[in-house]
Amino acid sequence: MRHSMKIIALAMIMAGAFCVEGYAGKKKTKTPKAVKNAVVMNSESDTLSYVAGMSMTKGLVPFLQQSLGIDTAYMADFISGFEEAIASADSPQYKAYSAGMDIAKQLKERMLAGIARELKDSPDSLVESIAIRGFVDALNGDTTMYKVENAELLFKDMMTEAKEAKIEKLYGPNRRAGETFLAENAKKDSVHTTASGLQYKVIVEGTGEKPKATDRVKVNYEGRLVDGTVFDSSAKHGDKPVEFAANQVITGWTEALTLMPVGSKWELYIPYNLAYGERDSGMIKPYSALIFTVELIEIVKK
Repeated sequence: MRHSMKIIALAMIMAGAFCVEGYAGKKKTKTPKAVKNAVVMNSESDTLSYVAGMSMTKGLVPFLQQSLGIDTAYMADFISGFEEAIASADSPQYKAYSAGMDIAKQLKERMLAGIARELKDSPDSLVESIAIRGFVDALNGDTTMYKVENAELLFKDMMTEAKEAKIEKLYGPNRRAGETFLAENAKKDSVHTTASGLQYKVIVEGTGEKPKATDRVKVNYEGRLVDGTVFDSSAKHGDKPVEFAANQVITGWTEALTLMPVGSKWELYIPYNLAYGERDSGMIKPYSALIFTVELIEIVKK
């Protein structure tokens, strides 16, 4: 039995060697592989342990390639790092060293990359080497430039300023177009303006009951941008009026619906802060003023 186990073990080693050779064949310069002694198994426990180890590699190579970006041409280097980590697992120094490597990966791939994305299209940008220097100085207690708490406050303020500048660059023209439209529209005799800034024009004055914010209503509507582009309408959702709760729509709609008697048809002119605000909603860009023609058909009775 032991003799057969030795033969099986040697066969598995040879198969593994061919497998690694297959990976190594893809690289231009190979890292030399260490020569290892043949595995000798003297008990069923030895066999179980060995095949357990082999079984645990199932799916590992695709994971290394796809999730960690490891080139299998460097499998020998991966194995070297693996064996070093296993041998040093109980060493406090190695634990600290390994943790430093893990944090470095997170810092570079997530935190710094995230800040860089936030700063895109703003006047500022992230200089990675200087950011890393600040990180290390803080860990070393070096406050030559800033105390950590002061650096945190300054970073927050600078990121806020960068975000505002980015928003102005990307969406300032859209916001100003809406503000200009509403300012001119408010001068018309037929247009009423509420305390919130909502504007509306009565096309048909209904004589029915006015909904409460918690009521469900049925309406026909059409939504347009200030340049006249139609972005939505009840007709797109079928030939029947759309039903919803009056308080489950944008703020400008809720306010208007609670002012409208059933049977009314109004045109609403809604500032961005009573519409979708900073959100990007497909055709509706951030800071968009919106125009809606709304016909209140009925209040849905429970």
